Amino acid sequence: MSDWAAVERELDRWSETARTATLWWRDDDAAARTPALDRLLALAERAALPLALAVIPQAAEAGLADRLADRSPGIRVLQHGFAHRNNAQPDAKKCELVATAQRPEIADELRQGLALLAELCGGRMVAALVPPWNRIDAGLVAELPALGFAGLSTYKARSSAEPVPGLRQINCHVDIMQWRPQRRFLGTAAALRLLVDHLEARRTGTADPEEATGILTHHAVHDEDAWRFLEDLLTRLAGHPACRFVTAEALFAAQNASVPASSPLSASGVA
Repeated sequence: MSDWAAVERELDRWSETARTATLWWRDDDAAARTPALDRLLALAERAALPLALAVIPQAAEAGLADRLADRSPGIRVLQHGFAHRNNAQPDAKKCELVATAQRPEIADELRQGLALLAELCGGRMVAALVPPWNRIDAGLVAELPALGFAGLSTYKARSSAEPVPGLRQINCHVDIMQWRPQRRFLGTAAALRLLVDHLEARRTGTADPEEATGILTHHAVHDEDAWRFLEDLLTRLAGHPACRFVTAEALFAAQNASVPASSPLSASGVA
């Protein structure tokens, strides 16, 4: 069986049980208008799919907001940390969002970042935090609602839909990039295995069935293989009757992310 056939088979199993596989698309590390960003947004517009763009507040430029204002109705902005700065100890994995005891100013930075992006991006802003490197101190998570955040997104299947009261967590599960030992496209077989594994885990109940499956991209570092795969993936998923792409607003509004197959869909399968 081919890698793509395995995806089709898994989605067909969702159809057989009258369920719809909800998905979402998050892209990290946006800050400026670049040729790679233009290519990403053009792909989202061509596919008519919603995209959650994780923007670094301290680095965000007016040109980015101008590009989004120009068109891109399905694009929403999430907050990607503050400066994408590593604040971890030398022997620890990279992490910007460390404990406030280690970096007392982190709470003020997050508030400032939220205000910066709200001013820059206006109604496109969704108050959800995407930690750089997908890492955040557990104690800081508890502070996020008081800082103005309604959502949190990291990587791999969540352990709780609401890690603290008032905070909705929706993660990503399919990173199409390989980071070590060489930064490049992960490969079709490996990327599709991640997709099938999470969909199967949701369907069988070994992962939270209500957590939408997240596609994670990083436009600034895509090679041509990554771009080609992404376009193929989005086209195939959007065209399958068992799939529905969900907007960032719906995801982080603490609504049920599991949608009955009989629910009305737009022509592009977008919620």
